[in-house]
Amino acid sequence: MNGRVRAAGTALVAALLLTGVAGCGGKSLEKKANDTPSGAGGGKGSLVVGSAGFTESVVLAELYAKLLSGAGYHTSVRTVADRELYERALEKGQVDVVPEYAATLAEFLNVKVNGASAAAEKPVASGDAKATVAALTALAAPRGLTVLPAGRAVDQNAFAVTKDFAAAHHLKTLSDLGASKLKITLAAGDECPDRPFCSPGLKTAYGIDITGIDPKGVGTAQSKQAVKDGTDQLVLTTTTDATLDQYDLVLLTDDKHLQNADNLLPVVNTAHAGDPAVAAALNRLTAVLTTADLTALNAQVDRERLKPADVAADYLKSKGLSE
Repeated sequence: MNGRVRAAGTALVAALLLTGVAGCGGKSLEKKANDTPSGAGGGKGSLVVGSAGFTESVVLAELYAKLLSGAGYHTSVRTVADRELYERALEKGQVDVVPEYAATLAEFLNVKVNGASAAAEKPVASGDAKATVAALTALAAPRGLTVLPAGRAVDQNAFAVTKDFAAAHHLKTLSDLGASKLKITLAAGDECPDRPFCSPGLKTAYGIDITGIDPKGVGTAQSKQAVKDGTDQLVLTTTTDATLDQYDLVLLTDDKHLQNADNLLPVVNTAHAGDPAVAAALNRLTAVLTTADLTALNAQVDRERLKPADVAADYLKSKGLSE
C-alpha cells in the first residue's frame, strides 16, 4: 500500500477537515515541511515541487523536479504530508507544482468551495476521467491553480484475487466475478460496508455476492495474506500496489468504472508556474507514464530500497526524457 488515503466516496468527502497553513508569508510551512534540492540550477528561475511524503508522491515529485531542471529551472522538492497544508501552500505560491490525483483533488476542492454537506449531495468526481478533470479545472482556476492534462497513469481503489482463483473461474473483470455467482468474502477496511465504492457498489454495479467483510484493512499485508491463504476470496487494494506478485494476486478490471477516475496530473500555481515551458516539460512525462510504470517505480523504492531520486533519474533516461 502506498500510504495515500483514498477519497473513496461521499462519506469520506463529508469527513474532510480543512485547515490553514501556518506562517503563510514565510518560506516555511510548518514542522512537517522538508525541502531538498533536486536538479541543477537554471536560468528561468526557481520552482518548488510539492510532495505528500508517501513513496509514489515522492517519486513523482523527483520526476517533476528533474524534468523542470532540464527545462532550465532551478528546482527543489518540499515535503508536506497533509493535503490541507500543501494545497493551501500551492494557492499561496509557497509550492509551485504538485503531482495530484484528479478525483481526489476534485472532491477535496468541492468540499472546500461548496461545503461538506453540499459536496456529499453533489459529488463532482466520477469514473469518467474527462468529466472529472473538467470539474477539477473549474474548481481550481478561481483559486489561482492550473490543472495540466491527465495521462494514463491512475492510482485508485482496486480489487484482487489469487491467480489460481482467477484461472479456475475464468475471471478477468469484476463483471466476470459477478456473473460467476460465487459467494465472496472481502478483505477490506471496516468502513467498506458503508462505502458506495466498496461492498455496496460491488453488489449494485456488478452483482457480486459479498457474504462478509474481513476488516483487515485496505491493501495491508494481512488482507492480502488472507486471500492468498483462501480465508477470503477478494481484497481491496490499489491499482499501483507493488506487492501483489508476492501474494500471487491479480487485479480484476473495473470494467464498469465503479471507482472514481484518480488519473495522475500536475497542478501548478498559475502565477508562479504558468509558463508554457513548465506545462511542456511536465506533459512529456504525462504522455508516457502508465499505471504499470508507476507500480514498478513504487516497487523499486519500497521493495528494492532504491533512492527515489535515483529511481526517477533512471526512469527518465529509459524513456528518453533526459540525457
